[in-house]
Amino acid sequence: MNTKTDPELEAMLHAFVDGELDPQDEQAVREHLALNADAAQRADAYRRQGEDLHDLYDDVFTEPLSADMRAALNAPLATNPTRPRIFTAPMWRMAAAILLFTVGGLSGWWGHVLTSAETPVALANAAPHVVPYVTRAIGAHVVYASEVRHPVEVGADQEQHLVTWLSKRLGHDVHVPKLDEAGFELVGGRLLPDDAKPAAQFMYENHAGQRVTLYVSLDTKRTETAFRVVEQQGTSAIYWIEGDLGYALAGNLEREDMLKIARLVYDALTV
Repeated sequence: MNTKTDPELEAMLHAFVDGELDPQDEQAVREHLALNADAAQRADAYRRQGEDLHDLYDDVFTEPLSADMRAALNAPLATNPTRPRIFTAPMWRMAAAILLFTVGGLSGWWGHVLTSAETPVALANAAPHVVPYVTRAIGAHVVYASEVRHPVEVGADQEQHLVTWLSKRLGHDVHVPKLDEAGFELVGGRLLPDDAKPAAQFMYENHAGQRVTLYVSLDTKRTETAFRVVEQQGTSAIYWIEGDLGYALAGNLEREDMLKIARLVYDALTV
């Protein structure tokens, strides 16, 4: 297994995740993943991407055709001369399968391209369905990052009070990562609603006046730890789940800058 070239290894990982390997190759991949954390993380990210895609598209793939569509597809050419008889019901389902395969392949490719050995979690593009708290995190960033006089409820000069207050409201220990290495200092934070639950927002600013916000939400329904990237309303967010908390780093910086800050946040929170 160690002699495989990178393209061969990636192909093996995808086949392993899809359950398409024979027992001997499957065992070889398992042994390789046990010794190679980076490959194990990529395989885990590919598996989650596949699960997300099936969650999104399986209903479409298996839904029954309407009576009108079945009639149109099965109508003989003599009574429907304008319809080319090249797209039958089985072919329609095949097209859906091809779409699912193509999207899954692209997601896996992006996950491989964007994975960083410096980050202890795999990085993958966001699934088409964005986790609700991330949309709220982006909305909160758009509203408060541009605020001049009242960007936060509690300033950085009361950091300990801020942490104690938000930890109590969320019912979970909340920490404020230091982002000095990226040139950002804490402005402060605030309590926000997150679908009738409390959430926290921490705001940071650099010397150029650029701001990023870290949104912390209680999220016990999802388990993935991979970084995912989404863009809404002209704002980017990198989000992930760690234990019972969901995190979303929002900002308007270049992607590489956002990733650097996200890694700092992740490292600070997992020490």
